[in-house]
Amino acid sequence: MIADKGDRKVTKGRGAPGNAPGRYARTVHEAQDDGWFDEGEPAGPPRTQVTEEQARSVLSRNTSPDLPFDRSVNAYRGCEHGCSYCFARPSHSYLELSPGLDFETRLFAKTNAAERLRAELARPGYRCAPIAMGTNTDPYQPIERRYRITRQLIELLAECRHPFTLLTKNALIERDLDLLAPLAREGLVSAALSVTTLDNRLAARMEPRASAPHRRLQAIRRLAEAGVPTGVMFAPVIPAVNDHELEHVLEAAREAGATRAGYVLLRLPHELKQHFRDWLDVHHPERAEHVMSLVRQSRGGRDYDASFGQRQRGTGAWAELVRARFDLAWRRLGYAEWRSRPLDIGAFVPPRAPTPQGQLF
Repeated sequence: MIADKGDRKVTKGRGAPGNAPGRYARTVHEAQDDGWFDEGEPAGPPRTQVTEEQARSVLSRNTSPDLPFDRSVNAYRGCEHGCSYCFARPSHSYLELSPGLDFETRLFAKTNAAERLRAELARPGYRCAPIAMGTNTDPYQPIERRYRITRQLIELLAECRHPFTLLTKNALIERDLDLLAPLAREGLVSAALSVTTLDNRLAARMEPRASAPHRRLQAIRRLAEAGVPTGVMFAPVIPAVNDHELEHVLEAAREAGATRAGYVLLRLPHELKQHFRDWLDVHHPERAEHVMSLVRQSRGGRDYDASFGQRQRGTGAWAELVRARFDLAWRRLGYAEWRSRPLDIGAFVPPRAPTPQGQLF
């Protein structure tokens, strides 16, 4: 179903209210009536298209002081969850695609990801450190049911005893408990679920194809019961939209078994600034200006500040209030009492590099 709201379209099951061209687009596409449909008949909703690609490399490295990891793997480009606030949306511009509907409907699956990672881990100079999965696009988005690339990566990491972390907002992670539970006992994996709201209606607008809030909490419970160290991320914190739920989400996750918690303020890099404003105009027109005013108050008067040390938590009175609320709830709910042990990097055994002749021993 596609409904009009002003000059923007609201498509059921999709998060983007439009498909504006990315910043590197050399051509712009504009829909025109070709006369095939009766006047006023709406076009069908956009379907998910998946392109299989052969990646040259899958291990990405960073030196950001804001991040607790220096390397990551993303099995997919684009994400079908359709989260309206996703900071990764502008990455689709490098493909000359829109950070809007294209990001959640035109996806790319790195079908050789496990093969490429095997080759990179087998390099003589490789030094082991935890690999993060779910840092850009979700490793358990719906198309993972078909492609199973994330599972292939986990199987490889299990084979060579390489530590890793998982971050997702999809209960599909439960599928891989047969792999994750034994790895957790060896100190090789930890997981976290992103829970942004407990309100099903708000979740359906913000992140239409992610698991419902209660299923994510259930996944936290099942992971914790299986012995997998599990945390919760309240991210992003959106002023006057979901910020009032911070304590409630931390409490529900703690009750489900989460032992770690974190939060990140709304980030609006590049085209996401306008995209999120459009989303507000469609879904929360009565408070759109108020939301953006609070965003700017926490970003030094701008829509976004990418400076290290500030991009995750922001600055100013409102950001400090969120920080204080989080710290108070974190201590009150007992998160401070848990001290997660570091993942084991000493058990790593480099995989054998693939060779056309195979191995004798």
